[in-house]
Amino acid sequence: MFFQILAILIALGLLMFLAYRGYPVIILAPIMALLAVLLSGGHLLPTYTEIFMTNAGNYVKNFFPIFLLGAIFGKIMEMNGAAASIAHSIVGKMGSKHAILSVVLACALLTYGGVSLFVVAFAVYPFAAAIFKEADIPKRLIPGTIALGAFTFTMDALPGTPQIQNIIPTNYFGTDAYAAPLVGIIGSVIVFSMGMLWLERARRKAARASEGYGTGHKNEPEINPEAKLPKFWLAVLPLILVIISNFLFSRSGIAASHWYNPEMLKKVFLIADPATVVSSWSLIAALSLGILTALLLNFRQVSVKLTTTLTIAASGALLAIFNTASEVGFGNVIKTLPGFTAIQHHVLNASSNPLLSEAVSVNVLSGITGSASGGLSIALEIMSKSYLHAAHTLGISPELLHRIASMASGGMDTLPHNGAVITLLAITGLTHRQSYKDIFAITVIKTATVFLIAGVSSFFF
Repeated sequence: MFFQILAILIALGLLMFLAYRGYPVIILAPIMALLAVLLSGGHLLPTYTEIFMTNAGNYVKNFFPIFLLGAIFGKIMEMNGAAASIAHSIVGKMGSKHAILSVVLACALLTYGGVSLFVVAFAVYPFAAAIFKEADIPKRLIPGTIALGAFTFTMDALPGTPQIQNIIPTNYFGTDAYAAPLVGIIGSVIVFSMGMLWLERARRKAARASEGYGTGHKNEPEINPEAKLPKFWLAVLPLILVIISNFLFSRSGIAASHWYNPEMLKKVFLIADPATVVSSWSLIAALSLGILTALLLNFRQVSVKLTTTLTIAASGALLAIFNTASEVGFGNVIKTLPGFTAIQHHVLNASSNPLLSEAVSVNVLSGITGSASGGLSIALEIMSKSYLHAAHTLGISPELLHRIASMASGGMDTLPHNGAVITLLAITGLTHRQSYKDIFAITVIKTATVFLIAGVSSFFF
């Protein structure tokens, strides 16, 4: 059994190392999966076509509409000037005295409104650089500030967030995007407060050392002061519409659960439990409304480059989902190997409480793959039934399982090989050596918060 476990660890280790070195996960994942199969004495081609590809395909089938619509929505919000308007308004209103807070809030609003993390980084960075320079705050703190606003509490903790990390658990637990709202809000407050304390402490320390914004930086943005941006109240309209409509389509008299006859869905489309797809339907409808509103906001400006915009958005969505689908395929191959039984036993027994066990497994797999959505999908695909059974025995709500899993995915996923971290540093023209310390601090805060909430919750069961 030792060699069976070693085969899995070698494959996982190589996947993480090579991804950190910049090799594409979409190619690495199947190769590493088949390496684990080979070392375990399994059958290569049947495993690849019937396990890897089948599960990767199922992931694409379940989540591609959300990836695609989210990418289109974010790109149109960028093209029509709405994202820049929101960032500019918040940063401008709060001023240089509250530079860090203003950037965090701008990122949070955009992310919670459904704009993709990558678009948020592109949209906010120019204004963050300008106000940090005005306040003479080191540029090296910008990535950590953007990470706090976009990669943490609005990504997976706040109830109703349309980011994919909050939607994936709905397919496994029959919940919706608003699962365990109180727990999500408490977690958000803790992460936001502790993150701000860390960043402000770093700012004060730099000020005492007379470290200013710095000189000779790469990728310094240029803001066109004559650019015509939509008014703030118009710019936030698509975001508000996505948030409100997603709630109405999830938990109201016009919820997606009432749109079709359950018996028809079961008989014709083989959907045994509509609750597993209602959250996806709700978000698809909400994002579609958001896209139409964003188009109408400044149609003349967007229409000039609409074909290019849609092509870029579609390409980004395809790459993102196939990277994640490859990681899901990898995980499903690993779970069929003999060595995984022993690993699963240790993970499930990390704690007698399914909340803590779930937090461990999702955090570990998200950290290894460098992907919150990838690690979350792998963990739930493999162990969600076990967690549901244990939770039912202890009287734990599936909604709490959902929220802990979602928040745990955004914990250790932001290790150095994470794609979002690498992209953020590239956008800002900074290096891991300059700025990763603060991103890692935010990562530790988020991870600690998940285990704190899971641990406190366990006392009630």
